[in-house]
Amino acid sequence: MLNDITLGQFFPGHSLLHRMDPRMKLILAVLYITLIFMAKTLLSLLFVTLLTILLPFLGKISFGTVMKAVKPLRIVLIIMLVLFLLTGSKEGEHTIWGANWGFLHLYFSVEGILRAFAICLRIVLLVVSSAVILSYTTSPIAMADGIESLLYPLTFVKVPVHDFAMMLTIAMRFIPILLEETSKIMAAQSARGADFKNGSLIRRAKALIPIFIPLFTSSIRHADNLATAMVCRCYHGGKGRTCMKTLRYAPLDYLVLFVMGLLMVGLLAAVGALSGLSALPYWLNVSFL
Repeated sequence: MLNDITLGQFFPGHSLLHRMDPRMKLILAVLYITLIFMAKTLLSLLFVTLLTILLPFLGKISFGTVMKAVKPLRIVLIIMLVLFLLTGSKEGEHTIWGANWGFLHLYFSVEGILRAFAICLRIVLLVVSSAVILSYTTSPIAMADGIESLLYPLTFVKVPVHDFAMMLTIAMRFIPILLEETSKIMAAQSARGADFKNGSLIRRAKALIPIFIPLFTSSIRHADNLATAMVCRCYHGGKGRTCMKTLRYAPLDYLVLFVMGLLMVGLLAAVGALSGLSALPYWLNVSFL
């Protein structure tokens, strides 16, 4: 089960996204997240969804791998969907069902259901776009160099940019390592008779307790080995350090940024034009903000 989680993993390749400068990919990710939050109606969000479907093709990442990034969020999405279904309806909307139990007023409307669906879809789009643009197509070293380069002006106000970039990169790199360690520990515990799949929720939660101590010990060991390796290589922080590869923007980076700007303007213009058409169903223009 844990082997299916691809969060934080890097898949080498030669796609368009792989060839882009890491700094431009960070900028592109910020613009894409902004575009997702700019989608205020279901119609605009559907346009962004169609654009997100194209991202795996640009990175030559299989849809199966992309969906594994969403897999850990299943329980969170279900809980959020239920909460927004209970609180997303407003008075005066197309109510499907309603009930009053003392101080508790529950009712469902078409608009409330659409808002709950749209908010969960927005979370999925955020995870998928960030994974494809950054994690899957950018190596940890390139990510650290890109973050350090973009945040370099903060060094003039004594912000340790290099240390921040290094810590962030190490944290992302350790996610798949710890998942692999957890999978091995669970397999070893299962061979000794532990049962993680059957029984009540409380029983399965108690079965996970013997995993935490060896996982914590393994994490400390990995951290100690990494610190020893960095000391042996005379690592002393970012002061005076240089990069093995100098980052340079290529024409491809500017082209992708230009296309992204056109898409943002085009989507806003298209949604604005279509929202005024009376022939469209009203639920496409329901605002969920």
